[in-house]
Amino acid sequence: MSGWKHDFAGEVPMLSAFLGTYEPKLDDKGRLILPAKLRDQLGAELVLTRGQERCIFVFSAPEFERMYSELRKAPLTSKQARDFTRVILSGADVQTPDKQGRISIAANLRDYANLGRDLVVIGTGSRVEIWDAQAWHNYLPDAEETFSNTGEEIVPGLF
Repeated sequence: MSGWKHDFAGEVPMLSAFLGTYEPKLDDKGRLILPAKLRDQLGAELVLTRGQERCIFVFSAPEFERMYSELRKAPLTSKQARDFTRVILSGADVQTPDKQGRISIAANLRDYANLGRDLVVIGTGSRVEIWDAQAWHNYLPDAEETFSNTGEEIVPGLF
């Protein structure tokens, strides 16, 4: 099954998607303690970059490489592809969590996402997103309303 990996010792399938909502704090030095569940899945090296809707995308290093490989396929003649690639890659920062699971969020990314002390960290399948708590709480009701009113098939075969 795609998205599942097997724990052959116990024969119990484990979901490899990033899931859940967490509400950690940003410390005075711009550091965040990643939630343990997400930290274990992200691995030893991760990439933070600008996300859409003014959040920060967090990728495991292998997932970032996969995404970058796809970006490289976009034609150089496409202005939209060039713009997207510039924004994603110029804001990228490689991080290795310390022993406490902390990562530093670069000042340019904190500014981009308007991060205050209160954060919301969410799993979104292939990546994690870091949001300013107020921005997330402003965004979510509209997104939930759109989700509730979706009458067409967004992902073919899903529902």
